[in-house]
Amino acid sequence: MSVMEILLPVFVQVLLTFVLLFWTGYLRAADLRGGAVKPKDIALRQPNWTQRTLQVGNAYHNQLELPVLFYALMILLLVTRQADFLQVALAWIFVLLRVVHVYVHVTSNRVQVRGPLFGIGAIVLLIMWAVFMARVIAVA
Repeated sequence: MSVMEILLPVFVQVLLTFVLLFWTGYLRAADLRGGAVKPKDIALRQPNWTQRTLQVGNAYHNQLELPVLFYALMILLLVTRQADFLQVALAWIFVLLRVVHVYVHVTSNRVQVRGPLFGIGAIVLLIMWAVFMARVIAVA
């Protein structure tokens, strides 16, 4: 697999995270400018933003949780030269599940839909890690 093929799903995940970061910043600035939120009400990270801002902000924060394990694994796959078609296909499945998860999070925010998407993504990532660990241990 080429480096580009391996890194492309990582780039999409990074782009998704930055989109949500800047969207959250825009909404927070609008809340403050419009007077919907006072600085003293959020200075200590209190969840006093408007509902929409919290919704998008929570979607952003979700990108700093499970995807951290994804980033670490992708780097390890590159360094150890263990990236193959299976791992890249699973990486794309993980990232596409994250995109759909974000879409649900910032639209209907239906936990009954969002939760299973998160869970399936976690299982895909677990499989990626299990395959990687098994291969590394088998070589050792």
